[in-house]
Amino acid sequence: MNKLLIILFLLLASITNAQENNLKEFTFNEYLGYVKKYHPLVKQAHLKLNEAQAILMEARGAFDPKLEATYDEKQFKDKNYYSIFNGSFKIPTWYGVEIKAAFDNNEGIYINPENTLPNNGLTSLGITVPIGQGLFINQRMADLRNAKLQQKVNEAERNLAVVETIHKASIAYFEWKKSHTEVKLYQEYLKNANIRYQGVLQLIEQGDKPAIDSIEAMISVNLRKLSLENSNLKLQKSRLELSNYLWLENNIPIELDENLYPETNVVSTIKNTLETNNLMNFDINNHPKINALSTKIDILKTEQKLKANNLLPKIDLSYYYLSEPSAFDNYRIEDYKIGVNFSFPIFLRKERAKLKLAKLKVQDTEFTLASEKISIKNKIEAQQTEIISLEKQMNINKKLVENYNTMLKGENRLFSLGQSSLFLINSRENSLVTTQINALKLENDFLNATVNLYKTIANPNL
Repeated sequence: MNKLLIILFLLLASITNAQENNLKEFTFNEYLGYVKKYHPLVKQAHLKLNEAQAILMEARGAFDPKLEATYDEKQFKDKNYYSIFNGSFKIPTWYGVEIKAAFDNNEGIYINPENTLPNNGLTSLGITVPIGQGLFINQRMADLRNAKLQQKVNEAERNLAVVETIHKASIAYFEWKKSHTEVKLYQEYLKNANIRYQGVLQLIEQGDKPAIDSIEAMISVNLRKLSLENSNLKLQKSRLELSNYLWLENNIPIELDENLYPETNVVSTIKNTLETNNLMNFDINNHPKINALSTKIDILKTEQKLKANNLLPKIDLSYYYLSEPSAFDNYRIEDYKIGVNFSFPIFLRKERAKLKLAKLKVQDTEFTLASEKISIKNKIEAQQTEIISLEKQMNINKKLVENYNTMLKGENRLFSLGQSSLFLINSRENSLVTTQINALKLENDFLNATVNLYKTIANPNL
């Protein structure tokens, strides 16, 4: 009987070793490298930086110098009623001041007297200055400031999006690892059940055991087959889920090779991989979500200043020096054109309402910021507590596995001496299996808790 068991064990072990020689470990760190470099969602997150740069370029465009020209002409019954040409070059500046150089050339028998100019035309060079609304802040100044701030917002949102993708990818890897280990576990116990079944058949043939024992042994084999089949199904599903995060260059998706197996030591390396092992220097103010909210408050405050500026009267003063092109170097103080543009709503209801709404938006975002700071801080503390507890549970469960394994070995020895029964062996083995399955669950919970902490910290720079 003992020789038969040894032969069967060696045969199955040799087959298993031959299969495992073709396998290759796919480490968690290597897997994350593929996700961060090639996954479309990570690439999509990086587009936010390009988007912010485009917004900044658009805002700076409001300060670009501008060339303008208009020409109107009317001819009727061989008469030149008028031809009016105006060309200008404008330079917007930061504080709402606009510098303008222009050239006008008008002629015609029916031209409006105010448009009558010297034969060579008229040049002008002047400046427009707002002394009320728009001097210290205006729409183009606000847009440029906000565009610069928006870069910080987009960078923070990019980091959050990358962290979210890595988090989901990690969950898929841990589920694959759990399913893979569970399959290996049930394969081992199916092998043991088959060995016991063959041994019981030999004992029945020799007359040492009743025939009914073969039924119990076969039930054990079938239960192990059922558990293994269920585990194989979960493994296949987890492989497909993991493949959602495996990509190559040029957005080419790939499937997980069946010859790859997950990292066996990921429990001891995950904290270093995700950089969650030392949070003493963690600053809540550097969190991407906090940065985004703080920057959004700065943007809203700029809008608030702009709305407050709209309460001022609009007064624009302009001065233009006039000269003929041939006499531009002969400055005459008497030749000029000045203007004043004034407007002011009497009740300011529209402007006051917009200012109030701007203040309310700032307050609303400040409340959200204060709440998020406390929420993130407490969430990190709770997740650290959970991780510590799970580590303790894994250590306790590890001792239980060792104890149940010792009891199973002892029961096997008693069975070989004829002092135990197949029922007791199955009972001991079921307890061991249950404890080992619980160990896989605890390990998976620990890995998930660690990556959840990584998501809460939101540091994508691994």
